[in-house]
Amino acid sequence: MSVKRLTGIPGFAIDTVAAAAENDPEILRLENLDTDLLPPPTVEKITREAIGRDENNSYLPFTGNYALCSAVAHHVSQQTGHTYDPKNEVIITCGGTEGLFDALLATTDPGDEVIVTDPTYAGMINRVRLAGAIPRFVPLRWNGHEWRLDLQALRAAVSPRTRVLFIMNPSMPSGAVLNREEWEAIAEICQSQDAWLIYNAAMERILFDNRQYLHPASLAKMASRTITVGSVSKEYRMIGWRVGWVVGPAEIMSDIARVHIYNVVTPTGIAQSGALAALQSPVEDLLSSVAEWQRRRDTVCEQLQGVPVYAAAGGWSLLLDVGSLGYDSFTASRLLLEQGKIAATPMRAWGESNSDQFVRLVFSNEPVARLATLRDRIASTFPTIS
Repeated sequence: MSVKRLTGIPGFAIDTVAAAAENDPEILRLENLDTDLLPPPTVEKITREAIGRDENNSYLPFTGNYALCSAVAHHVSQQTGHTYDPKNEVIITCGGTEGLFDALLATTDPGDEVIVTDPTYAGMINRVRLAGAIPRFVPLRWNGHEWRLDLQALRAAVSPRTRVLFIMNPSMPSGAVLNREEWEAIAEICQSQDAWLIYNAAMERILFDNRQYLHPASLAKMASRTITVGSVSKEYRMIGWRVGWVVGPAEIMSDIARVHIYNVVTPTGIAQSGALAALQSPVEDLLSSVAEWQRRRDTVCEQLQGVPVYAAAGGWSLLLDVGSLGYDSFTASRLLLEQGKIAATPMRAWGESNSDQFVRLVFSNEPVARLATLRDRIASTFPTIS
């Protein structure tokens, strides 16, 4: 019998799709948030060298190597224009996802409400539930060109029990990128409700079509309310290193540090050296990767012209509206694998109004040449598409 905290929390469909795809080389692997682009050039060498150092085979320091904390503080300070103290305002975590959960546990009590976008990463939604809080969904709306946050619904979602706004930007799975008006509406609610913003910054600089970068902590009075959770997984293509960070005001970071220590104890010692090397890499390394991911996104959109697919403004994935073709997401995912040799994840648990009508297509892990076969594969799956 399951404990109450697991009520309503489904298993992860990504694993099921990946297992069904097995190792068939003909299958387009669009189901998981991976990438075949390599980390910055120095990362592997420095990580290997770290294996032989005794200080990297230790539990200490519990909240992260000071050199890495300093690099993270510098990184986020550059993004926000606000100076962070590496000793008191930075914690290194085992990936960004640990940091997300640590922050939720430090800012919410059971029964508190957390505002999330609809759709959003299922790992965010269900960490809210694991913490005992209640997710309140605010829909993203497709306006014919891009996803936009429903600001009227955002304001209506606020209640006296609102404690956190939990936002990823670019959003996953949709690839939505919030504009200044939307961020300012979020900031206004945080201030009026005395609420925290937990900002999932895992993909924050993976922006397409020359979109401008904006960190919410750079807005007036928001540095004192913003908890930034980042990692080396996406921008630096270092998923296997499992290194992330939480950055925020000292008043809350001491609580997040306690959660981190009793949750995981210590971040991965060997991998921290590689993460430090990544943060010291030139920005051109990131820009070249973003350019390649944009080429892949463009290829997907070109292949699916006339098909109900919603282009991503950033990130690694976009959504295919299979509901408009007459399918639920699990049926469509199965047919795509069986008929089109496409591994794609059903979105049933990733939102409320935006959920079971979508499957996610991850474009970051397949080269343009293979993505250029997408239309024929889709057409062989769904008879109404030619």
